[in-house]
Amino acid sequence: MADTKAPAAQATPAAKSPAQARAAKSIALRRARELALVPALLLLMLLGTLVNDSFLTERNLISILGASAALAMVVLAESLVLITGKFDLSLESVVGIAPAVGALLVLPAAQAGFGTQMPAVVALLAILVVGAVIGAFNGILVVKLKLNAFIVTLAMLIVLRGLLVGATEGKTLFGMPDAFYTLATSTFLTIPLSVWLAAAAFGIAGFVLKYHRVGRALYAIGGNADAARAAGIRVERVMLGVFVVAGVLAALGGLMQTGYVGAINANQGQNMIFTVFAAAVIGGISLDGGKGTMFGALTGVLLLGVVQNLLTLAQVPSFWIQAIYGGIILVALMIARVTTGRAQD
Repeated sequence: MADTKAPAAQATPAAKSPAQARAAKSIALRRARELALVPALLLLMLLGTLVNDSFLTERNLISILGASAALAMVVLAESLVLITGKFDLSLESVVGIAPAVGALLVLPAAQAGFGTQMPAVVALLAILVVGAVIGAFNGILVVKLKLNAFIVTLAMLIVLRGLLVGATEGKTLFGMPDAFYTLATSTFLTIPLSVWLAAAAFGIAGFVLKYHRVGRALYAIGGNADAARAAGIRVERVMLGVFVVAGVLAALGGLMQTGYVGAINANQGQNMIFTVFAAAVIGGISLDGGKGTMFGALTGVLLLGVVQNLLTLAQVPSFWIQAIYGGIILVALMIARVTTGRAQD
């Protein structure tokens, strides 16, 4: 009589090796870390209803989204750079200098402008060009000249901050054309255009990272640049493009911030990079490169937006908010150490 159990035994899949099991566990932990922010957001919103009756009102929720739009664009920019394994600290200064250049081009000399009084559309284009040029310059120094990204972009942060103060003479710029405020003041379905633009940018970036070869190239470069190069990926070109895109996104974030505040001052964007890193890190973007998703980064932005709104409603002094953000970064780094199972350089 034939042995009917033999085929069933042969069909049994082989047990996973220890290495495969560890890899599967690491992936599961990273996904759980990103998704863990969703219940955290819901918990904070529940807390918000207990802190203040106006928290869950439509007006307040839209206010949170509007206030977070500029931050979201800069977090998106930083996340793309971090995925490639690099840093760009100068993005906070781009948030200030890019829209300031546009404003100076349209304002008359009597209002601290250059006196050129260019059309608004030219000035808006100049804002994006400034962001792209700064990003390209950073990319050349980091990618082509092989300089340390942290030091280079820190130096650029300081240089650009000084240029902003010098160009504006420390004054606050206001009275720009309505086009400078449109993203923050115009709405669609009662939600500011800046929020829709940020959502679209995250959606496009998420699609590219997941389904497009450019997105796969970013992860490959962040994971192992030499292996990516050996696989035929043009590492230098891709990384240079990422720095340029990051600069443009930060410039757009600066324009959103200008519309939200209604003016540009010499401190615009100052210390923003700490909040940016907090949102990216708690959202699962790895500082080692090659890991992270746009969904995680976006939930990080929303979490910090809700936290800031709660602290504001609770009348917590602003300087404590920075301390809390710092604590959030430390906790996120410790969680990242546990989920990845390896030390961070």
